Amino acid sequence: MSEDRVMTIREMCDAFEVTPRTLRFYEQKELLFPIREGQKRLFTKRDRARLKLILRGKRFGFSLEEIRQLLDLYDVGDQQQSQLEQTYEVARQRLADMVRQRDDLNVAIEELKEQMVWGEKMLATMKNRKSAAE
Repeated sequence: MSEDRVMTIREMCDAFEVTPRTLRFYEQKELLFPIREGQKRLFTKRDRARLKLILRGKRFGFSLEEIRQLLDLYDVGDQQQSQLEQTYEVARQRLADMVRQRDDLNVAIEELKEQMVWGEKMLATMKNRKSAAE
């Protein structure tokens, strides 16, 4: 496939494993700007690059608004320095949030394990009492 070739919505869906609804949603949110020929949407190389970044941002937990703002910085005219600096800052904050969430989850997992051990002991005690009473 030629790098500059436009892709149909079906080709985009197949290439990026997304649904047509997803692509239309990203277009509605002004994240993608396909060429419109009547009802037909044609996606350019730029749309493909933007979609790749959108999907990566979503995987990392960025909001659609954060992604839109970062993508909009591409055209600032400073060789993407502003875009890279802002992306780095959003990523740094997101990483800190993810680490905090992981730590909270690890604590919750340990507490749940402790409760399950307690529960096992209680059940064993109850079964022993029932056996002794019979």
